[in-house]
This record gives sequence, structure tokens and C-alpha cells, in this order.
Amino acid sequence: MRGARPPAVAGRFYPADPAELARQVAGLLGAVDAGADSPAEAYVVPHAGYRFSGPVAASVYARLGQARRVVLIGPAHFVPLAGCAVPSTEAFATPLGKVPVDVEGCRRLAGTGLAVTDDRPHEPEHSLEVQLPFLQTVLGDGWTVLPVAVGLATVDDVADVLDTATAEPALVLCSTDLSHHLPDPLARQRDRRTAAAVLDLDPTRIAPRDACGRHALAGLLGWARRRSLTPRLLDLRTSADTAGTPDRVVGYGAFALGRAYRR
Repeated sequence: MRGARPPAVAGRFYPADPAELARQVAGLLGAVDAGADSPAEAYVVPHAGYRFSGPVAASVYARLGQARRVVLIGPAHFVPLAGCAVPSTEAFATPLGKVPVDVEGCRRLAGTGLAVTDDRPHEPEHSLEVQLPFLQTVLGDGWTVLPVAVGLATVDDVADVLDTATAEPALVLCSTDLSHHLPDPLARQRDRRTAAAVLDLDPTRIAPRDACGRHALAGLLGWARRRSLTPRLLDLRTSADTAGTPDRVVGYGAFALGRAYRR
């Protein structure tokens, strides 16, 4: 194992200044009325710049309980990847400090052949990184992250990764945005269909253009079906609702998947 992965998108997707970042995250969390929701076993959360998807992401993070391990899966946007990849680094750094990587969890996934050890998909990737400042704020110290970059992978591939990664208690987070660069009315229509597929735990209804983290999301749904988890929609918006124009938007969804929910 080697040192810490430095932040790749600080100053672009979220503030690079620690004090400014802390204020922004606190403000996003403070705007959410989470009620008395029980913490779930898994969540789906978006990963765009905070001014765009931060309010939707906060609807997940304002509901988290305590966790000592976080399994974080999301797409590899920049480096071609077959299957899943874990890093060789001992920590992921953000402006708020370093998050220890679950080194043994990474070795277990690589040792069983469910993932490869490869830092290349992780180095430029924002889908996992942007979740960390929220987690650092909510969870404080004393937790580890098991980061899994997902490329071309089957539902069972990802579900098997999650089964192995959660052999010890862990919170599971799946990072994905929804539709991309459609006019707002068309985006909302497509995202409603994707949300319905998530709520039905049906990965076969998530098409390639429905979510940039399609393979990670489909695998999460397969794993949730194995675990008899029940999904619930927390928030569904587009960038036109937050900081963008309606002519070309990105869709954002937040979902909880837990055993305590009833449809």
C-alpha cells in the first residue's frame, strides 16, 4: 500500500478552502428536514458539483446514522475499466483531512478476484471523491472507506462485490447522476422512469443513457433484492432546480434502501 490519494476536484466540484467547504456542507445539511427517519442500509446519491447536486446529496447525508465502515461504489468516468477496481492507497485526502481506506477490505476483494487493484480509475475520478466531505462532516473521525470504481460489470458482478464488502457491517453508498444534457421536461420524464425502476428494484429497466453510474446502480439493486431491502425516494430534481438553465440539464436522485421501510 502507498500514501494518500490527493483530491482531484477540490476547487472545481467543491471548495478547496477547508473553512469554506465546511460552511458549504453545513449549510446544505442544515437545509434538509430529515424528520425522524431511521438510518438505512444503503443509499443512492448524486455526484455533481455541490452547487448543482449538493442539495439532493444532502437529503441522504442528513439522514445518516453512525458508521465505522462505508462501502462507496460509483462509475469510472475517465479510465476504461472492465469490472471493478479498488485503490492501493491507504487514504483518500480532501481539504477536510484524510479518510483511511479499508485496506483489508480492498485486499479481500482483490484476493477473491471480484476487483482488481488499480489506482488509475481512481486518480481523476470525482464520483467517489465528492461524497467524502459530506461523510467527514456527518461521521467525524474513526471510520474507513472502501472505494470501488465500477466499469463495465454485470448486476451479479457488483452484487457479489457488495456481498463480500458487507460481510462486516458497513453503510453502502452508490454514487450516480441520472439523465444528462436533455431539455428539462424530457429529463424529468426519463428520471421518473429511472426512479420507478429503482423503487421496483429492477435493474433491467435502467438503460445506458439513464444514469452515468448505470452499472453500479444496477448492481446495487440486485444486491438490495438479495437482501430484501425496500427502496424509498428521498429527492428527485434536475440542475434546473438548483443552479442551471432548463435547456440542458442533469438529473439527480436520492434514494434510501432499508429493511425498516414499507411500500
